[in-house]
Amino acid sequence: MTASHQNIAAGQDLCRATIIRRITARIVDAPTTRKHKLSNTSVSHQSYVFISVELENGVTGFGEGSTLGGPRWAEESVEAMKANIEVYLAPALIGQSACLTEAVSLYMDRAAKRNYTAKSAIDMALLDALGKTLNVPAHVLLGGAVRNAFDAIWALASGDAVQEVEEALEMIRRGWFQRFKIKLGFADPQTDLSRLAALQTALPAGTTLVADVNQAWSEAECTRYLPVLRDLGVSLIEQPIAAGQTAASARIAARSDVPVMMDESVSTLAEAAREITAATGSVLSLKLCKHGGAHNLKRVAGIAAAQGVQLYGGCLLESSIGAAGHLHAFATLPRLEWGTEQFGPKILIEDLVTEGLRYEDFQVHLPDGPGLGVSPNPEVIDKYARKD
Repeated sequence: MTASHQNIAAGQDLCRATIIRRITARIVDAPTTRKHKLSNTSVSHQSYVFISVELENGVTGFGEGSTLGGPRWAEESVEAMKANIEVYLAPALIGQSACLTEAVSLYMDRAAKRNYTAKSAIDMALLDALGKTLNVPAHVLLGGAVRNAFDAIWALASGDAVQEVEEALEMIRRGWFQRFKIKLGFADPQTDLSRLAALQTALPAGTTLVADVNQAWSEAECTRYLPVLRDLGVSLIEQPIAAGQTAASARIAARSDVPVMMDESVSTLAEAAREITAATGSVLSLKLCKHGGAHNLKRVAGIAAAQGVQLYGGCLLESSIGAAGHLHAFATLPRLEWGTEQFGPKILIEDLVTEGLRYEDFQVHLPDGPGLGVSPNPEVIDKYARKD
C-alpha cells in the first residue's frame, strides 16, 4: 500500500472512530459570589447548558452554553437551548463524523436557524472530543496557538461603588486582574457616572477602564455623556446604543474620542460586514455564543481584522469549561489587541471543573492537555443540575 493510500485509510478510520453516538444536554444553575447587573437584568446565579458528546470510539467531549438571566441578552434561554438540542440539533448530528467539522456546522444550520449558543456548545464539545481522540489541544484543530496567556479583564457589576472598589483592589492584590470593565445602564446616567467617578478615584492611576453601557443609552444621551466617560479616563466604550441602530451607531462612533466597541450588534458574518463597513465601532467583542462556534468566530474576526478593527475577547460568565473553549479559539487569532474578560470561573462560588483555569500575573492562561484541557467535576455539576 502506498503512503497516499495509507493516509486515505487512516482518514477513513478516523471518520469512523469519531462518529457521533450520543449528545446529552443538562441545565446547570451555578450560584455566583455576588449579583451581576446588566442594563435589563440582574443574576445571582449563572445558568448553563452542559453538553456531553460521546463518539463511537468511546471518547466523550464536553461543552457549555451560557445565558444571562434568560432570553434577555439574546433570544436564547437555557430551557430553549436544551429543547432545541434534544429535538433538532442532536438528531441531525447522530451518525455523523465529528472530524468533519465544517459539515457538522452545515448540518446544525439546516436543522435550526440562529440558535448560536446551542450550536457553539455542541461545537465546543466536539472540539474537546476530537482533541482527546487525537491527543492534541483544541487550539491545534483551529490552526494552533500564537499565544498561551491573555491580559485579563474583570467586570464590576454590583452597582455598589464601595463594594466594587473593594472587589477591584482585591483582584489587584491577588494578581488576577488589573483591568476592569464597569457595567452601566441599569441606573440613570448621572448615577452611573457618579459610581464610575468613585471607582476612577479609588483605583491606581493608569488603571484600564472599559465602560459597558449594554445598549442602554439613546443617541442623544451618548452625545451628552460619552465626553464625560472620556474625561473619567475610560479607554473603551462597549455597545452604548441598541443593536440594529446602524446609522445612529456610526454617528456616535464618529463623534467619540474614545474607541467604541461593537458587541450585541454583531453575531453573523453579514452583521460583521454591515456594521464594520458602516464604521459603528473600531473594536469588536468576540463570543462563541454570538457566532455559533469557533470556526465562525474566526471568520468574524477575519472580517474585522481586514478592516483594521481591533479585537476583544468577550465572555458571558462561562465556567472554566466555556472559558477554556473561548481561550482555545482566541489563542489562534493573529491579533487580540484588548485581551479577554474570561473572568467567569472566578465569579462562581464553585467552578464546574476539577481544576480551574490559572490566573496569575494579571493574565489568564491557556490550559494544557488534549481537547479543552479541563475536566468537568461531576459532583459539582450534579449538585447544581436542574432537576426535571
